[in-house]
Amino acid sequence: MPPPKILIQLDTDPQPSSFDSIVAADAGVDHLLRYCSITPQNMVPILHGAMFTRGGDSLKNTAIFIGGSDITAGEKLLQVARETFFGPVRVSVMLDSGGCNTTATAAVLAAANHTSLAGTKALVLAATGPVGARVCRLLAGQGAYVLAGSRREDRAAMVCNHITESVPDAHVSPTQIDSLDRLQQAMEGVQVVISAGSEGIQLLPAAVREAASDLRVVIDLNAVPPLGVEGIEVHDRAVPYGSAVCYGAIGVGGTKMKIHKAAVRSLFERSDLCLDAEEIFQRAQSSD
Repeated sequence: MPPPKILIQLDTDPQPSSFDSIVAADAGVDHLLRYCSITPQNMVPILHGAMFTRGGDSLKNTAIFIGGSDITAGEKLLQVARETFFGPVRVSVMLDSGGCNTTATAAVLAAANHTSLAGTKALVLAATGPVGARVCRLLAGQGAYVLAGSRREDRAAMVCNHITESVPDAHVSPTQIDSLDRLQQAMEGVQVVISAGSEGIQLLPAAVREAASDLRVVIDLNAVPPLGVEGIEVHDRAVPYGSAVCYGAIGVGGTKMKIHKAAVRSLFERSDLCLDAEEIFQRAQSSD
């Protein structure tokens, strides 16, 4: 009988995410070990515990999930894991801070169902948040021309610079959107809009959306009223509004949950997986 599947949930926040814990249970994990307030300094002993308690093929039955609301902190933990593992002494690890990678994957796959992303002009609203930044990165990786929208251009520029470090041929530009006029200008020629703003903040008024004649796909990832995109419903899934098909947060959420569970399950297939945005996207894309 194989050893039980143990998932070590490392959360950068003061309280481990109940959402991530429930998804882990639903994905079939036998035992879940939850740790909070994880930093690069206190992470290594936990990694060593995962690496040295099992050997050989049994290592694949231990895996690590990195979560929390801060994607920058999560990326630092992922880097520590990469630097701590050596040779075959390693376990699989997944990064999904704030649901960034699984939610972004679901959104980009939804958009790809309706238009070819290569060469498409896409606007990401609230691009500096964990989900928005990953949406920009995945869209750029698919060959889209991405406008990273934010109220502050300097923060959007930081996201763009970070993306070009991992996607060298990315076409991604910081776009300051701090007024209705600038939003209308940014929408010119845009075919895909993905709104990744905080809960209860409207980012795209209905009038602006309806006036955008080139628009083909609109996706809103905010489920708390007022929604990020005015005039669509939270449960919408490929619902036509004018020239565009629209998705609400729950309309995308079912796919996100499937992707999240499948990614967790895949951690126990082998001991050397490292699942970040691109790896999760590629796995979800191939399973469609």
